[in-house]
This record gives sequence, C-alpha cells and structure tokens, in this order.
Amino acid sequence: MDFQNEMKALYRDILSSYLQTPNETVLYEGQKLSRKSLENNISPEDIVSIHKEVIEEIHQDIPKEVLQSLDFLLEMMISYGLALGEHQMLKSKQIELNSEIEIASNVQQNLLGTAVPSLKSLDIGAISIPAKKMSGDYYHFVQDENDRISIAVADVIGKGIPAAMCMSMIKYAMDSLPESRKTPDYVLENLNNVVEQNVDPSMFITMFFGIYDSADGSFCYSSAGHEPGFYYNAKEDKFSDIDGKGLVLGVDRHRKYKQYEKHLEIGDLIVLLTDGVTECRTEEGFIEREQIIDLIRKYMHLPAQEVVHSIYKELEKLQDFQLRDDFTLIILKRLV
Repeated sequence: MDFQNEMKALYRDILSSYLQTPNETVLYEGQKLSRKSLENNISPEDIVSIHKEVIEEIHQDIPKEVLQSLDFLLEMMISYGLALGEHQMLKSKQIELNSEIEIASNVQQNLLGTAVPSLKSLDIGAISIPAKKMSGDYYHFVQDENDRISIAVADVIGKGIPAAMCMSMIKYAMDSLPESRKTPDYVLENLNNVVEQNVDPSMFITMFFGIYDSADGSFCYSSAGHEPGFYYNAKEDKFSDIDGKGLVLGVDRHRKYKQYEKHLEIGDLIVLLTDGVTECRTEEGFIEREQIIDLIRKYMHLPAQEVVHSIYKELEKLQDFQLRDDFTLIILKRLV
C-alpha cells in the first residue's frame, strides 16, 4: 500500500471520529496527518480528492450541491498546489542562497580584515558597517618598520556580491605592489590599470590612498574620485575639505593621479569616509557635510575609536536604524 492509500485510510478514521465526537484530540491527529502529508509531497488537490472520496463513503446521502462544491474546490486546488510547489522550491533556494552569502560574507571579512595600527604619536579610529551581508566598502592599514602608516579607503558604486568581488580584487592587487613603490599616486595608477582590464565597465570604484609619516607628521595622499574627507587644524580650530582631484578607477587606463600633502600638528585630525556617511538620508533629505562636522566636534574630545563609533550610532538613529549604503569612517589624530 503506497502512502496515498495509507493516508486515505487514516483520513477516513480521523474524519469519522471527528464527525461522531468533535474534540481537540481528534483535530490534533488531523494536524499530525497534515504534516505527514507535506513530508510525503501530497498535494492540496490530492487531499481535497481524498476528502471527497471519504465523505462519500461515510455518508451516502450527501447533497449533490456539496459534491459539486468539492469538485469546484478540487479544480481551484490544482492551481494552488502548483503555486505552492513553486513557492516551496523558491524558499528552499533562498535558504540555500542565504547560506552561501553568509559563508561568502565570512570569507570576505577574513580576506579584507585589517588591524588598526598602534602608534604613540597617532590615535586611530575606524568603523565599517555593510548595508547588506556583503560590503562594497574597503579600508586597509599597513604599518612599516619606520612607523609609516598606509591607509586605503575604497568604495564600489554598488552593493552585494559583485561589489565584494571587486573589493577582493583591489586588495590583492595592492598586496602585489612592490614595497619600494607604494606612493599614493603610483598605487592609484597601478590599481586603475588593473580595474580597467578586469572590471565590468558598468562598475566604478572610488579610492583614497594616503601615507602618514610619524617622523615628521606629514600626510601625503591621492584620490580617485573618492568622497572628500576633512582636515581639522587644531591651532585655528577650523575644518576644511581634503579634496584631492582624480578620476574614478577603471575609466581611463592611462590616467595619471596627482599627489597632495598636508602636515599634521599636535591635535590635528584627518577624517576619511565613504559616501555612506555623507549620503545618510533622513525624512528631511540627505544630511549636510556641516552636520557631520558638528558631530565630529561633539565627540572629538574622546579617543578616536569612540568618536567614529558615536558618530555611527547617531547617524544610524537618524536613519531609523536602516543603513541605505555601506558606512565607513576613519579618524586620525596626531597626539605628539
């Protein structure tokens, strides 16, 4: 006896019991049979068909209209059953995809993970929060034997898995550069060539690359169309934009990038970010850059890591705790 015949016999027993003595116990038996039918892929129309056959066997004098209504329900359940099957299949695929994305997200974190350098002369704070599982933002620190700190911040125009794959490519392209030639302009020109040859033309990558030299407090940098950061002059108590000009990566293979330099005195700040910070949207629209400066001023008396964390929490609250874009914020403060 196959399961459908077995189910029909069980259904007859349960329905007969319920018609004679309706109670919760019999209903529970029906629920268990329903779950068992799902496990054995019994379709909704099969259940309606079984119900009609059983009710005809139990009661010979069923009105014709009732039987016709069951025929009508059976026809309806055929389409419903097909739709339900498709839904279950899509749900299964979604669960599988979510599992794969979770694994890919963990792999990305391991691949792109970076340690924040520790220097007596420089206080560094960094935070990067993806809007989805996979991030299109990237930041990386490298500290050499002379306590020079290299800082890369990049942003793929887009989100999700394609953006994350681009970030992985950027990271490994940077790792392949000779140590002796890692000046900001050279780094961007090299990466620009890699992106132009390997990334789909519909995708764009902005990037900022800077080097802080703890020996003299100099900060040299180049930008490839990246969101302008801020420079805070402690002596003048004044913020200004760090607006290095440069074309986004991947548009023109032969593009040259200009290198800029600033000198940090004690108390000065360098603030680097992605457009997920400046394009925070509230009910009134996008926030202004002046609002970001106000937040920095509000918390700049704290250690740099507490500053970036506090700013993130405030901007997250403004957006009702729903990030619309990847969020990356880095602050460097010269201490001595």
